[in-house]
Amino acid sequence: MSPRPLPGREFVLTLSCPDRAGLVHAVTGFLVRHSGNILESRQFDDRLQDRFFMRVHFGVSDPNTALEELRRGFVPVAEAYRISWQLYDASAPTRTLIMVSKFGHCLNDLLFRRSTGALTIDVPAIVSNHRDAGPLAESYGVPFHHIPVTAQTKAEAESRLMALVEELDIGLVVLARYMQILSDDLCKRLEGRAINIHHSFLPGFKGARPYVQAHERGVKLVGATAHYVTPDLDEGPIIEQDVVRVDHSRDPDDLVTIGRDVEAQVLARAVQWHSESRVMLNGSRTVVLR
Repeated sequence: MSPRPLPGREFVLTLSCPDRAGLVHAVTGFLVRHSGNILESRQFDDRLQDRFFMRVHFGVSDPNTALEELRRGFVPVAEAYRISWQLYDASAPTRTLIMVSKFGHCLNDLLFRRSTGALTIDVPAIVSNHRDAGPLAESYGVPFHHIPVTAQTKAEAESRLMALVEELDIGLVVLARYMQILSDDLCKRLEGRAINIHHSFLPGFKGARPYVQAHERGVKLVGATAHYVTPDLDEGPIIEQDVVRVDHSRDPDDLVTIGRDVEAQVLARAVQWHSESRVMLNGSRTVVLR
């Protein structure tokens, strides 16, 4: 594992803007003026959309350099090149609220990775419409909030959820196999900061027992998709996908086990890249600068 970023000494700048000559020079010039040293740089030029994307992880030699000072310093560059941008302390963990229903494999994986330092996230709360994950949350010392959802209480439940998001200053909401459809209004309020995971059999095998349906059709690939949440169910901008090849010897239970492993891995990568500011929206797609 690479060394953790130094608090207050390492920063991440992400930006997107119309492509034009001089962009990289303007960014590096800003870094030079603030004693910045580039530790990692990734960029992508979308020629079809004529849009430029960039992520720069840099350190500063002056220990007194403040984040707000850097932000103020970048404003003239951003205005000159019509840049949409964000600038963060690279060591600051993303405050993450995890939502789950009954299947806890993705939740357990995220909590374990957080406990080992593999994910740069803080998890101040777990929310569920069932009580099944309570003991797991307790074992990791994370507050557990049981918010049941019915057709009659859906609006109240989502109101309670948003109150937690605001109260705890949440930067990312992860639907770790949360089996409730969020309202259009909630999806819009969480735009760009809510990630969902689902099996890759959609839209072919919908509804209950998708792995049984897949087995009956003799599928040869089992996979998962992690994407940002939008009002269009399971159709948000894709962050990560993966598949595992299977054959006729696998029964439905085997497919479920394989599917859960893939879901956990795909979701963990999506959460990691988001928390490291590596994912940028590009219309209905994402740019992932790894």
